[in-house]
Amino acid sequence: LLEFGWDVPPHPPYSPDIAPSDFHLFRSVRNSLSGKNFNSLIDIKNHLEEFFAEKPKKFWENGIFQLRERWTKVVKQNGAYIRQ
Repeated sequence: LLEFGWDVPPHPPYSPDIAPSDFHLFRSVRNSLSGKNFNSLIDIKNHLEEFFAEKPKKFWENGIFQLRERWTKVVKQNGAYIRQ
């Protein structure tokens, strides 16, 4: 891009506040694992398969619809983390 004379802004640091996998999916997965003990990788795999199969369509929609709101908050806070 620089060769074309374009301005290249610095790559923003990774932010879990604006990554839907972190603020929506992984938090839910973490909650589903809380307090559980597994005896094998198969048990973990089975748990995760059930977790994903049981999530309603609305769960996934909510994760997408929250993006705009979260991105706006991050911009308003100049990139600072969003307090939970």
